[in-house]
Amino acid sequence: MTSHLLEEALKKVPTHQALVNIVSKRVRQLTQGERPLVEAGFRTGFADIALQEIIEGKLSITYPTPSVSLDE
Repeated sequence: MTSHLLEEALKKVPTHQALVNIVSKRVRQLTQGERPLVEAGFRTGFADIALQEIIEGKLSITYPTPSVSLDE
């Protein structure tokens, strides 16, 4: 994993933990055959691809909205 990619991706994601979760989920998808959303070199690792996708805005994090119960 390249440190400059990590630093750039952290500018797009609010916390380190969120970044870890996004990258690990995307790496799993890539190892299962999903195609990269960015141009990747022949020897580019899956973590670097995931970080580049985040930097380019191809991946993002969304938080679920809490559901409100009207019965209370």
